[in-house]
Parts: sequence; C-alpha cells; structure tokens
Amino acid sequence: MNDTQPINAILERDLDEDGILRLTLNDVARRNALSEAMLAELGRALTNAGNDPEVRVIVLAANGPAFCAGHDLKEMTAGRDAPDRGRTYFTQVMAQCSAVMQAVVNCPKPVIAEVTGVATAAGCQLVASCDLAVAAESARFSTPGVHIGLFCSTPMVALSRNVADKHAMEMLLTGDMTPAARAAEIGLVNRAVADEALTATVMEMARKVASKSSMTLATGKRAYYAQREMPLAAAYDYASTVMVDNMLAHDAEEGIGAFIEKRAPAWQDK
Repeated sequence: MNDTQPINAILERDLDEDGILRLTLNDVARRNALSEAMLAELGRALTNAGNDPEVRVIVLAANGPAFCAGHDLKEMTAGRDAPDRGRTYFTQVMAQCSAVMQAVVNCPKPVIAEVTGVATAAGCQLVASCDLAVAAESARFSTPGVHIGLFCSTPMVALSRNVADKHAMEMLLTGDMTPAARAAEIGLVNRAVADEALTATVMEMARKVASKSSMTLATGKRAYYAQREMPLAAAYDYASTVMVDNMLAHDAEEGIGAFIEKRAPAWQDK
C-alpha cells in the first residue's frame, strides 16, 4: 500500500509495503517549526498510525536544512497581544506540544527519528521522545533557550530521560550545538552515520523492527516506559505480570515453537 500525501502538505505521509510509515516534516520555509498546525498534523498522524494495523513502524523525517527548529517563535510572540500577555495561549501551546511528545511515547508502534540538519529546542525534544534515532553526521542538536532568556524546560523532560544529568545540564545551561557524533556518544541518538547513508540505515533498522510481531513490540514498548518510572521492586512485579501475559499470547507460543522447530515464525500479531 502507498499512502502518499500532496507534496505541499506540511506533514507528508508515505506507507510502504513493509508497513513502514514515513512521516516527513515539510514546512521548510519555517524550518519545520512546531507551529500549532504542525503539532495538530503530527498528533493526528500519530493517533491514526497507532490505530492502523497496516502500520508496523513509524519513521519521523524532515525535508530541508532543519529537522525541526522547535516552537514557532513568531507565532508565540503574536500571542502576547492578548490581555493576559499570552498566558492562556502559551499554556495551550505547551499542553499541545507536550501531548504530541507523549503521543510519540504512547504510540504502540515504534517510532524512529531520521535526523538531518539541526534539531533545536522542541525539535531536540522530539528526537529525544522517539524510541530510536539515527542522525546524519552533519546533524546538530541544541536546547538554546538560555540564549533568549527562556530555559528549555519542556525539552528538558525528554532530554533528561535519554542522557545522563551532566550531559543534559551542559546542553541546557550552555545552549551550545552538539554534533551528531557527540549526540551518539551521550545517548541522544543511537548512532551517527554518513549523510548519504542515513535513509538506507534507518530503513534497514525499520524493516528489521517491522519484521517482528506487532503485538510483541506494542507490549514491550508500553512496558518499557511504564517500568522506567517505578521503584525497582514494583518494576519487577509489573514486568513479571507483563511477561506472564505475553507468554500466553499466540505470537509468543508461535515464536517459541518456531525457534524449537528451527523455522520462521508466522506472526498473527496477537
């Protein structure tokens, strides 16, 4: 199946025969900023993909020289014209953005970021929210809010869940650009690869993941993020319950049987 959107859409969608859905940020003139329109499109796309049995893996990519420049500051500044100086509007936008970031995490389908150019502020947050991320060697990352008197507090949430405290605080306190190779060293992305090899590397990874049982992937992704927030004993209790339920699922029985019988499993995604 091919589900390609018009090339003038700010978010392009393309679903291939392997069940890999490419969502491509395409608001190049605004450096793929997370405007209200982009956040709405991205949130809707993630919800639809999560509910679509034909989608097995999501790749989040971008056109143009920037992966994502974060919030649209011109749009945000216009909100200050309100009598409350923008408090209501800013609150709404932050809630909308936070909902999209959580939609990435809560989506039952694995989400892989394919990063080219720069990913700054909420754009860096978007990369950090994805389950996996591969960056072109020329890509760069930053949380530059301190340069304009605005600490990157919401990007901090995703960033601090990916990299160690000292690395996160260095990015947040200095606002400096972090090269792709360094981003891989500190765990913000899985790896940095040659620019010309980026898409091929991501699609190879996506196909490898897509070949697994989607039930198993959804179970594991949900359990991973849930247990991460629990104390150790509670995490083991929860994970043990998940493991028992998973063992009773059809695909676990099929997968174990296929392993013992030395054959390829026939997933039914249940």
